[in-house]
Amino acid sequence: MSDNKATYQNAIDIRNLTKNYGKHRGVQDLHLEVAAGDIFGFLGPNGAGKSTTIRCMLGMLRFGQGEIRLLGKDCVGRDRHAEGDHKSSRPGHLMGRQWRELMNQVGYMPSEAAFYPGMKVRDVIRFAARCRQKDCSREADRLCGILEVEGDKRVEELSLGNRKKVSIVCAMQHEPKLLILDEPTSGLDPLMQDAFWGLVSEYNSRGTTCFLSSHVLSEVKQYCRNAAVIREGRLIRADSVENLCRSNLRKVRMWEDGKETAFSHTGTVEELLHRLEGRRLEDLLIEEPSLEEVFMHYFREE
Repeated sequence: MSDNKATYQNAIDIRNLTKNYGKHRGVQDLHLEVAAGDIFGFLGPNGAGKSTTIRCMLGMLRFGQGEIRLLGKDCVGRDRHAEGDHKSSRPGHLMGRQWRELMNQVGYMPSEAAFYPGMKVRDVIRFAARCRQKDCSREADRLCGILEVEGDKRVEELSLGNRKKVSIVCAMQHEPKLLILDEPTSGLDPLMQDAFWGLVSEYNSRGTTCFLSSHVLSEVKQYCRNAAVIREGRLIRADSVENLCRSNLRKVRMWEDGKETAFSHTGTVEELLHRLEGRRLEDLLIEEPSLEEVFMHYFREE
């Protein structure tokens, strides 16, 4: 792998990002920092704005307001039509060769990869390497061996999980400094999920920053150091995964007059006791919530 020693503090730096689809909400005033060398989780329900944010980062979508820096470079400009700028329509402040050089240091894996169905897998992988004008054959062969990718098959013959593995190879084979992964493990069986996370850990140990959106909260807790929660296009919270998993949320189950009642409580113990005051309780159970329930608390509207 090339020298991945960062000369910048943040691999991703997003300020005031706003992207709307006409009258429909996309992302509103989003601020997000991902330190160089981090494994960062981007969490939220469907339609929260995760993929919109990623596509803005990669120049696939233009946006109305804000600034995005990748690997220390101010790479993506605002929508010239939204802002009245009638200069270049290319995606970003960096143009031509500079833009390609930056993108050659970024690996992107969409949630649903689309390849030419009649192409053989090995040709898809070689085509992706040629787009970056780099000989990736050695690393591609290594990745295909780890992920058990069959190069002789055509894309149309592949299952969802096998197409996902091809997508992983295409994103990683050029040994990028920044990996941007959108729902990377969906469709992979447990063995391949373990292999994938092993590769992420390996690349990260060599300096690659990994930014991934996910719905699999147990994976985020196990592998990510920091994470952000987005809901309805707005950032709810960004913190270490350890702090995000801490919560004063408690599940309360009580039995009264032969009936069971359950509710969630986020206040103090004193407030809970006050809430239960005067009840003729037969039994009471107070539990910590599961990881999924903690994050669902962030996902739901207050």
